Amino acid sequence: MAKTGEIAAFALGEKKTAMVNLPAQFVTSSTADMKGQKYSDLVDYANNSEKTSDLNNESVTELIDLKEQFNKPGYANRNSAVTETHPIFGSDKLNYDNHDISLLRKDLDVAQKNGNNIHELAFSIRGDWLVKNNLYDPKTRMIDQNKLKHAEQEVAKTLINKGFNLPLGEDENDVVWFGVIHQDTDHLNMHLWFAKKSQETRTEMIKQEGKYKGQPIGVIPLELIEQAKRQFRKQLMSSQELRRHQEILKGVGGFKKEIVEAAPDNLLNDRHAKAIKQIYDALPQDMKGRWQVGNAHLTAGKGKMAKANQLTNQLLDDLFEKELKPEYEGFKSLAQEYDAINIEDQGVMHKGQRKWSENKEDELRKRLANQLYKHLAQIEDTSINDIDQQMSELLSQAKQRDEGNNVDKTKNASSPQEKKLTPKSPTNNVKKNSKHIGDQMPVRGGSFNKISRLWRQDIRAETNAERQFLRNQKKVEQEKAQEEYESQISRGM
Repeated sequence: MAKTGEIAAFALGEKKTAMVNLPAQFVTSSTADMKGQKYSDLVDYANNSEKTSDLNNESVTELIDLKEQFNKPGYANRNSAVTETHPIFGSDKLNYDNHDISLLRKDLDVAQKNGNNIHELAFSIRGDWLVKNNLYDPKTRMIDQNKLKHAEQEVAKTLINKGFNLPLGEDENDVVWFGVIHQDTDHLNMHLWFAKKSQETRTEMIKQEGKYKGQPIGVIPLELIEQAKRQFRKQLMSSQELRRHQEILKGVGGFKKEIVEAAPDNLLNDRHAKAIKQIYDALPQDMKGRWQVGNAHLTAGKGKMAKANQLTNQLLDDLFEKELKPEYEGFKSLAQEYDAINIEDQGVMHKGQRKWSENKEDELRKRLANQLYKHLAQIEDTSINDIDQQMSELLSQAKQRDEGNNVDKTKNASSPQEKKLTPKSPTNNVKKNSKHIGDQMPVRGGSFNKISRLWRQDIRAETNAERQFLRNQKKVEQEKAQEEYESQISRGM
């Protein structure tokens, strides 16, 4: 990031940096006191063009350190960086007048006097992202400041209420915060400063002597920073861009649903009988009833489950290459399309960082593996000596059918491009000539056919639970949106 010497002359055509960055920093009251610095000096409502003129010609490679901001009175609302007469905003208003600034300064002085830290976060936003979401017109150099401010008002609630061991304020009036939009660098910067007003007495929010367990006091966790960035981006996305994201995610979810629902009938048949027998033999019998992939990848190669996991992964490779090839290719293609969106939004990935599509495929494979293990556990221990003979008979029958039928029984693969973004309802993908594994194979409550039925019942139960969760989540979001709308109306915004 560098100064441009102009207002809203944002760089365009960048590829390597994230669309939205959110660095965070804080200063303790003792540090500021020792240097004779005042939190309230950040907002000087007097004419500050001369006081901050030294900033106009600086070469800035990163956001200026918070400790240095206090040495430049009126840094927040300096004339060289803003376009509005009253650029400071807060939780209740989008433009603070001089009276509002006076009250803000008093609150900041109280926070500092009571020994509280002041925190700053700065959204650094690429010009390309602003243009794509109709927030910036490079020809007129106009930006939609109100929409940006509304988004920061929402993010401020998340950071203040969830960024620490407890909500930063002891009630809604116990936190002072303000923000401003700076336009004098090649990326648009939205600053957010906040501090607790009353003296902190809560044990969970005070650093203890000795070994401290848990979140360091004053440090906002990285996962919360990432959540705030996602929340900020989602609120500012254009309806067209948001729709594109939703369609891809819906498509990925649809293909995943097809694969999960078709898995029982496509796995528990004679073509895979030998592979499933090998998996069963590899499962540690002393862990029966607790067969799970766990946190490891299927190919991790460690632990008692390693061999069974690797064999299961090979079985899934075969399944995705044959019976469920169109569904799997559609799932993978759309997931990789979402990778491209993430790279566009977040910049080039770091070494060792996993792609979204890789995580989604891991989740899918683990889910199928765990479901298979759960239902293989229903095989009676006393029947284990009979399984080899039963499998041999089934494979012999399958071979005879293959010799008598030269027709390729695998499904015809279609390319992901031939599939719609939102998949059709799942269909029965079992090969017509394929016989289920051993009606005579003893299991608790019946045969492998019974296992397949039970597996499908479990899938339906999981699907219904997921649907209910999504309905409840949507209801909560709608209620929250209505409350926010009514709140804005009451504030006259």
